[in-house]
Amino acid sequence: MKEQKFRHELKYYINHADYLTIRQRMSTIADTDEHADENGSYKIRSLYFDTPGDKALYEKLYGINNREKFRIRLYNDDDSFVRLEKKTKVNALTCKISAPVTRDQCEKLLVGDTDWMKNAGHALLTELYAKMRYEQLRPKTLVDYTREPFTYGPGNVRVTLDSNITTGIRTTDLFDPKMPTVSTYGVSVIILEVKYDNYLPDIIRNMIQVENRKATAFSKYAVARMFG
Repeated sequence: MKEQKFRHELKYYINHADYLTIRQRMSTIADTDEHADENGSYKIRSLYFDTPGDKALYEKLYGINNREKFRIRLYNDDDSFVRLEKKTKVNALTCKISAPVTRDQCEKLLVGDTDWMKNAGHALLTELYAKMRYEQLRPKTLVDYTREPFTYGPGNVRVTLDSNITTGIRTTDLFDPKMPTVSTYGVSVIILEVKYDNYLPDIIRNMIQVENRKATAFSKYAVARMFG
């Protein structure tokens, strides 16, 4: 497994006017993601894992400084590019590591067949296997949203605008593109996320600045769990 690299992460609630302003500003100096469509966005579906006692959820709600969560992520309903991810947070820093998984492997996992993970050849899959066995970690909740990403070289900055955040109710059917979903916070809520390494360049800091917006500890998983 690669050495874990921790980064700074900031999150803000913004409204549609803020979104339009930041989007226009960032488009003048930043690059967009290579996987984005002609509108500069893509769809993300994340399937989050948790224990029977909701360890990941309560650690988030109680603000535990050292915590982790596992998820499987799918982009634009494309089952040829699926990733298992573990996101770790230590104080104000975050780290994400990932491993490729196939649709067939995911479908086995969803029905409780995890034996293949023991010899899958990736440390992250081995770790998830152990935690599914000994902590009873299981798929819990699906979250869908639209993401518009921007990247900026100095500081290794990534700015994303996440909107249309919805969740499936009591379902873990990762590959069903027609899965019914409900809005988690209303169509007007947009989440601005800013990730960077050692420093945030002043030009980016100025471009994401909007009036009366404060940093938040927003969690898509925690919000989705309000619905089941």
